[in-house]
Amino acid sequence: MQRQAKGVQVIGACLLVGWLSGCAGQSTPPQPPTATPQVAPQTAQEQSSTVTGTGTIIGTGTVSSTDWVPPLFISPEEEAAYYVSRLADKRFVSSYGGHDNPRVWYIAAERLGEIGLPAVHLLLARLNTQDEYELMLTLYALQLATQDPLLMARTRGEYIQLTAPLNPAMNAQNLRIAKQWRQQHAALLDSL
Repeated sequence: MQRQAKGVQVIGACLLVGWLSGCAGQSTPPQPPTATPQVAPQTAQEQSSTVTGTGTIIGTGTVSSTDWVPPLFISPEEEAAYYVSRLADKRFVSSYGGHDNPRVWYIAAERLGEIGLPAVHLLLARLNTQDEYELMLTLYALQLATQDPLLMARTRGEYIQLTAPLNPAMNAQNLRIAKQWRQQHAALLDSL
C-alpha cells in the first residue's frame, strides 16, 4: 500500500512539473512601441503597381497598409505633408478584393482623402508635378479631400469630380477639372 501511494505521488509530481513547464511556455516579452516609421523591407513580394497599355493600374504583391507605419504627428497638416510626400512612391500601396478580384489600395491618396480640408492646399500645390503616377494620385486624393463636409459647406456642395480617377491616360482632362475647381473657389481657398 505504501509503495502504491509513493508511486501515485511520483506520478502526480511528474504531471504537476509537466503541466507547469507547459504553462510557462517560451513566450517573448512584448516589444515597446517605437516612434520611428517602420517601412516594409523591399522583397520580391513587395507591392508594386503597373500601368497597362489600356491605362489600368494593376497591383501585385502582399504588402498591407499596416506594413507602413507613419511617424507620430502633432497636427493634421503634418500628417497630410507626410502622405503628400509618399504619393510618388509606387510601393506605398496595398491590395484588397481577394485573389479573384484584386484591387490596388493607394494608401497615401486614401489617407489624404480622410484628412480632408488640411490636405487640400498641399495637394493643390502638387498639381504641377511631371510624374504621371504622382499626378494621378494627387488628383484622386483631391477628389476625396474636397468632399470634406467642412469644405463642402463653404463650396455649396461642390467638390472636384474627376471623369476617370486612377487612369493616367485621363490626367490632362482631370487636371483641367481640378484647376477649374481651384479657380472657381480661389477666394475661399485663400481665406482658409
